[in-house]
Amino acid sequence: MSEYLPGLAGVPATQSNISDIDGEKGILSYRGYSIEELAQHSSFEETTLLLLDGRLPSPTELDSFKNQLIDNRQLKFHTRGMMKNLPSSGHPMDMLQTVVSSLGMYNPNAECLIGGDSCDDINYIHNTTVKIMARVSSIVAMWEHIRNGYDPVAPREDLSFAENFLYMFTGKVPDPLLARIMDVCLILHAEHTINASTFAALVNASTLASPFSVIAASIGALSGPLHGGANEKVLDMLEDIGSVDKVEEYIDGRLANKEVIWGMGHREYKTKDPRATILQGLVNQFMQDRGGDVNPMFELAKVVEEVCEDRLAKKGVYANVDFYSGILYKEMGIPSDQFTAIFAIARTAGWLAHWREQLADNRIFRPTQVYIGHDIKPYSHMHER
Repeated sequence: MSEYLPGLAGVPATQSNISDIDGEKGILSYRGYSIEELAQHSSFEETTLLLLDGRLPSPTELDSFKNQLIDNRQLKFHTRGMMKNLPSSGHPMDMLQTVVSSLGMYNPNAECLIGGDSCDDINYIHNTTVKIMARVSSIVAMWEHIRNGYDPVAPREDLSFAENFLYMFTGKVPDPLLARIMDVCLILHAEHTINASTFAALVNASTLASPFSVIAASIGALSGPLHGGANEKVLDMLEDIGSVDKVEEYIDGRLANKEVIWGMGHREYKTKDPRATILQGLVNQFMQDRGGDVNPMFELAKVVEEVCEDRLAKKGVYANVDFYSGILYKEMGIPSDQFTAIFAIARTAGWLAHWREQLADNRIFRPTQVYIGHDIKPYSHMHER
């Protein structure tokens, strides 16, 4: 009988050269480039091309990709109309999954995914990738206005991906530091090996489903609080704590009751998540730039991390990427229920990279199970029950 490992823990599900994690050393790399180098020197557009094509682009290739994204930022009126008829109280992730799935109805030309050598049509794959990348961002930003009863803000052609998203979301051109922080956040969330949502992408891709369905399935997986929804929970936790003097009592109480400390610990890392280290640096940079005139939640978060590290470091539990990202998003004027949707904007780059990789050497996923039910038994007729 095959061994059952809950959650497929440690079971290789695929081969990939897209990203790698060394959890013991706290190293994350995309296509061989460390996340620290990319966060310092790259942009989200460049990082996306790196993930998709497997190499850093030339200046001409990058400019072309940026222009393609700009050309695809607009949403057609029927998509905006559908969004206006969705419940304004619905969670942004439910909205996003619904709208992305609907895009497949307006982009039905997925014949190249069916049989033969037609999946080698790199133009279809590239063009569809651009459409999805550009429109997921616009959908999330437009929803913030639509759900509040306003017409969405139209995209601009003179802004970067991160700048344009913040402009469409808030209606204001962001200052350079906030735009750079958003750009780095997108880079950090773009890819993370075979996590739950990426595995959902692989399974759906292996059936040769429409790429819009692939991304919609991934969005559904990401929406759970044990995956992408954790940064929203971190903010709720900090608001529950309220002040620095209550941190120790709160953390000790949750640990005593074996409750989750949101934003702490990661299955892959035995040391601090390298993405959390980068985000903490951005928090410090932001505080210095504002001369200390910042949301008190920044200081509260730093104390929570110090207390948690004191209690949990010996168990290999440290802050993860979700711990600081939500605090930064809040400072940008983003409501907490939109945090996971922003995660989805970034992770769409990784999902699409894995979609491409799966198509290149595809075999439909069909895992087995360990059956623990009854042996064959006779059917009992209704009058015998």
